[in-house]
Parts: sequence; C-alpha cells; structure tokens
Amino acid sequence: SMVFSQDSDNLQGEGKVRSIFDPCCGTGGMLTIGQEWVHDNINDKVEFRLLGQELNPQTYSICKSDMMITGEDPENIRQGSSLSEDRFQGDKFDYMLTNPPYGVSWSSESNFIIEERGNPDGRFSVGTPRSSDGQLLFLQHMISKMESKGSRIGIVLNGSPMFTGDAGSGESEIRKWIIESDMLDCIVSLPDQLFFNTGISTYLWILTNKKSEERQGKVQLIDGSSFFKQMKKS
Repeated sequence: SMVFSQDSDNLQGEGKVRSIFDPCCGTGGMLTIGQEWVHDNINDKVEFRLLGQELNPQTYSICKSDMMITGEDPENIRQGSSLSEDRFQGDKFDYMLTNPPYGVSWSSESNFIIEERGNPDGRFSVGTPRSSDGQLLFLQHMISKMESKGSRIGIVLNGSPMFTGDAGSGESEIRKWIIESDMLDCIVSLPDQLFFNTGISTYLWILTNKKSEERQGKVQLIDGSSFFKQMKKS
C-alpha cells in the first residue's frame, strides 16, 4: 500500500505496463501480492512484469513454478546471490519490494563486494556495512536499479541498519548518502512479534528518487508499533 498508493495517478488508465522486482524473492509472495494490491485498489488493467532473484534452490523452484501456474513469465525468476551474482545487471525497475535476510554475513562474498566498492560507479561505492549484516547492501542494490523517471522501494528491515555504526562508518555513510540524496520518504516502526520465533522489532523503509514537491527535503516517521491485534503466539 505504501509503495503503490503514492503513485496511484501514474497507475491509472489502460495499456500501462510496469515492473515489480524483489532481489530476495523467496517463493514470490511480495511480487504476487504487490500486483494483486494494485489490481484490487487502484487499477485492474495495469499489466505487471514480475521479476525476482533468489539464492535458495528450493524456494527459487517454488517461485518459478508458481509463476508458471499463474501465467507469469518464469524466466523472470533467476537463481543466485543478488550481491555477488546480479542476474539483472543493467536492468531498472518501477517498483521494488523485499524482506532481506537479517543478520546474515556477507563475508563469503566479500572479495566481490569489496572490489565493487572500489568502483566509483559500483553499487557499493558509498560504503559497506559490517560483514555480519548485509541488509544495507541489498538496499544499495535496489537503489542502483531505480529508473531515472522515478521508482519506489519498500523494504522491511530490523533495527540494525538504522542504529548501528558510528559517524564515518560504512552504515553511517550509507544512511547519510540516502538522506542527503533525498531518497528516504518514510520509515514506519512496526509492532514486534511479527516474525516466527522472535520478538524482534522491524521497520518499513519507503524510498523514492522522485518525491512529490510537498514531500521534498522531508522524511516522514510513523510509529505503528501499537497498531496490532494480540496473537496467542508470535
């Protein structure tokens, strides 16, 4: 809703073709629900290209199968690590949604990532987070795939990308770059207990490279942590 509703004017009419990309697509839920939400709430005539990359071979296979069953193009789902093996190199997308893995080390891919960090035009040239957590790498990967005409990103992160890293650290430099480039539109703190077997706090970041005039130079902060219905367990 937060990714698409601000762009509802751009999604009106017939003959519209738009892309949704998820670099950690799992079984493809973000892609199909994103498309479904637009069709149900904005315009059921928009045609979407659903594209995703997934590392795990089992979930990749399920996602590809689901695309075949629902009439989508299964060739748009590709296997491999989005960080060190970008299977959509050079591609740009209108909308991007993802829930990347939390606290997963990228040290096994460090040679490739550090080499790209040294490239002024590389995805990670601004900086890299600590090797024990690659969440901000996935965010930088998505930012590199924004269309010049305007894209919107929705990403679910834990607290680490927002709080870790002293001034001058990789995390701090990435945050500084995102805010000074005026890409950060909104952060929502979500209720805890949303994920299985953990009470971890999570946050929804919304980014765009084409803010509306009234939102330029501003970041909206929403405390949604008290908006929940009590469940029996996490």
